[in-house]
Amino acid sequence: MTDAETPIRAYPVVRLRPKAEARAIRHGFPWVYADELVTDRRTQSLAPGALAVLEDGERRELGLVTINLKSKIIARVLDRDAGAVIDKAWFAARLERALALRARLYPEPFYRLVHAEADGLPGIIIDRFGDAAVIQPNAAWAEAHLAALVGALAEVAGVRTIVKNGAGRARTLEGLPEETLLLQGELAGPLAVPMNGAIYMADLLGGQKTGLFFDQRPNHAFAARLADGARVLDVFSHVGGFALACLAAGAESALAVDASAPALALAVEGAAAMGQGARLATRQGDAFAVMEVLAAEGAEFDLVICDPPAFAPAKPALEAGLRAYERMALMASRLVAPGGYLGLCSCSHAADLSAFRNASARGIGRGGRRGQLIFTGGAGPDHPMLPQLAESAYLKALVFRLD
Repeated sequence: MTDAETPIRAYPVVRLRPKAEARAIRHGFPWVYADELVTDRRTQSLAPGALAVLEDGERRELGLVTINLKSKIIARVLDRDAGAVIDKAWFAARLERALALRARLYPEPFYRLVHAEADGLPGIIIDRFGDAAVIQPNAAWAEAHLAALVGALAEVAGVRTIVKNGAGRARTLEGLPEETLLLQGELAGPLAVPMNGAIYMADLLGGQKTGLFFDQRPNHAFAARLADGARVLDVFSHVGGFALACLAAGAESALAVDASAPALALAVEGAAAMGQGARLATRQGDAFAVMEVLAAEGAEFDLVICDPPAFAPAKPALEAGLRAYERMALMASRLVAPGGYLGLCSCSHAADLSAFRNASARGIGRGGRRGQLIFTGGAGPDHPMLPQLAESAYLKALVFRLD
């Protein structure tokens, strides 16, 4: 009998401290922090990713959890049924529910299929690219049950190619090694992904994250509404997210700026696939340095969008991150033509919408501009929010019209 098939009587029991708030867990909060759990000798002996029954301080069952003493999130709720068996069938049921939502939302199979806790699979991200999928097992329990997850994914979604992307800060916090592997099928190179009328090239094995950022889809679409005949600047462009959407909507030209030469090469490839290669230019380099050079050159754009990596990935970095967002808004606003538009994005968990909006407004003001906020966006519906977990709504997008 495997660990995943262990009946409830063999699961160890872990318990909340007497003063820990069990009500939040009962109401759907999926995490237990290290200072909330009794870490006696038996608990300390549990391997990262082990399964256990969680009880409150009065020994009442709260559900089945996975344990990792190496993580600040010491326990993650997997199932309210303390006797649940975490096997291929269990994963298949979660995946079928997730797939039903995406199939209703999108006519083509290009989307985030699993958004971690919000889809009942804590620490697991799955992005789908047609017949291929990329799994990010960002928690120790997911690593331990990867074979069952892969089998269920192939069965439920019908994908033939599956990649494991085991890179990033989340895995480091879980004490997991970084590795990217082709688990199933084959890949001949980057895949073409249609979205918002554009064609993006996604490198599933060598690209950033899973190869493409599906979360910005609705914000790309809004920017595209402003793009007809416009000169567009896409800063922190990755594979051309905003630039290509704007070109597909009739932009006169687009300049994509990114530190990654391979990402810019994929942007060029995507523009060529759209028949828009002549309208896309690229500049490789530090985004702030490139914006400074563009300002010195007297460059002006009708639409400027900045979509940086997380400047404030955690609370200790919040103050410095907000200063970086303010500086970004200041420098970008100086490149917007009178009456033009400025789009600013943040994927920082630690910076909430109000803090990000205030930092952006300060930067615009310091740049000598006056702005009207005309759009506030977030991630698309394939990135659902778990209402009890604010961290699951991380993406913020603002668009201003500047005088």
